[in-house]
Amino acid sequence: MARYLDIHPVNPQQRTVDQAVGILRDGGLIAYPTDSGYALGAQLGDKDAIDRIKEIRRLDDKHHFTLVCRDFAQLGQFVHVDNSIFRAVKAATPGPYTFILPATREVPRRLLHPKKKTVGVRIPDYPIVTALLAELGEPILSTTLILPGETTAMTTAWEIQEALDNQVDAIVDPGDEVVGEPTTVVDLSEDEPQVVRVGAGDPSRFE
Repeated sequence: MARYLDIHPVNPQQRTVDQAVGILRDGGLIAYPTDSGYALGAQLGDKDAIDRIKEIRRLDDKHHFTLVCRDFAQLGQFVHVDNSIFRAVKAATPGPYTFILPATREVPRRLLHPKKKTVGVRIPDYPIVTALLAELGEPILSTTLILPGETTAMTTAWEIQEALDNQVDAIVDPGDEVVGEPTTVVDLSEDEPQVVRVGAGDPSRFE
């Protein structure tokens, strides 16, 4: 049964943040709110948690996992940001964008796209995520919590509890429905930027 962690959406209580991060460090899988709906989160190198995410979402090996980062400096440790796109990426973060970029050696191979050796990265502008990342000290391995057969992210803790109570270790609940438009996904791994999905972020700066 998943632990239910109530948290303030604007001023997250440190005690609750510590509990959620402790579960991540112990190899747990959490459902946590972001500015684009709920996500599943795990510690970066945890193979068992990654397998659990794949099972819940029925993902194949071509799925791009996302490293949710605290700031641009942390992002730069895990992906190669070419000089030509440095300013554009920096200007768009934090914000509702996910960038697909070539991964550095800091990223476990099992997280990489099998052919392109890329990974998704983003820096959300959301107090709960910022607090979790500050305490954890590394990115959270994440994927949007979209159940098989659905097209949008889950938005309420009680829904997640009903659907996944025995499949996740904790559900972080900010009290209200977590409504957010999906991020705009931009593939920057080739010579020309490619907007893979149009979401909350203005795609025009990368078109």
